[in-house]
Amino acid sequence: MTNVSLVTTFILMGLPHAPELDTFLFGIFLVIYVFTVVGNLLIMLVIIVDPHLHTPMYYFLANLSFIDMWYSTVSTPKMLMTLVSPEGSAISFPSCVAQLYSFHFLGSTECFLYTVMSYDRFLAISYPLRYASMMSGRTCAILATTTWLSGSLHSAVQTTLTFRLPFCGPNQIQHYICDAPPILKLACADTSTVEMVIFVSIGMVASGCFLLIVLSYVSIIHSILKIRTSEGRWRAFQTCASHCTVVLCFFGPGVFIYLRPGSKEVVDRVVAVFYTVLTPLLNPVVYTLRNKEVKKALLKFKDKVMYSQSK
Repeated sequence: MTNVSLVTTFILMGLPHAPELDTFLFGIFLVIYVFTVVGNLLIMLVIIVDPHLHTPMYYFLANLSFIDMWYSTVSTPKMLMTLVSPEGSAISFPSCVAQLYSFHFLGSTECFLYTVMSYDRFLAISYPLRYASMMSGRTCAILATTTWLSGSLHSAVQTTLTFRLPFCGPNQIQHYICDAPPILKLACADTSTVEMVIFVSIGMVASGCFLLIVLSYVSIIHSILKIRTSEGRWRAFQTCASHCTVVLCFFGPGVFIYLRPGSKEVVDRVVAVFYTVLTPLLNPVVYTLRNKEVKKALLKFKDKVMYSQSK
């Protein structure tokens, strides 16, 4: 079926809340968004500037920061607009398509990237002597490029399936972003096949990536237990703890929304805040507070900036 949509504009219903909380929520989410963008941008700059951080682990972390910065930008500004004016809730059909594609493109890419990062930690801890040759600059570039291309393809499939349906009636999306589940409810056709394909597609990617991450960490734990000194075991554990924290915060809400039977619109919108707004903020917070190398690099970067300003 080709797209014979008559709807030219959708209305995003935003977060469920009392109207008197508009200003409060706007302030909270604006502060979170600014910290998210600045924090992730700072991590990227520090990794680029500091030669000591030119390693595979930080190369992938820079990719993650770039994704999180734009992942938050795809959803949060529009959510802020819905809080300040009724006109801000409107989104054109092409813009909705672009937002859905960008949202799932960045989300899928992040999912694949977490898998690559867990594999990188597995190699670093299990094969320390061969790690440098196994994770060369070329290998890192190929792995990163593959995650981006895979995310793009996965998102293109979902976006095409969603918007090839006709939209000829209601145009109120029960969400603060254009996402597939609430949009499919507005289609003027049977969506069961499309819903099943999207469910299977997301399920395969999420469960596949999560299984590979779990397998990597089972192998990592096995290798850590072989380390003789308690200091060595603790250092190895610390390098993985940050990654595990962010992975759980990313996969948990996503699985709850996309892979559970049935759907409660209000609950979905609230839970979605965790992985669209809070998880991108966790990246700079977790990796700077728990990582000594990043903290040292940030201090050096700050000293360089202050020195250049004093000249």
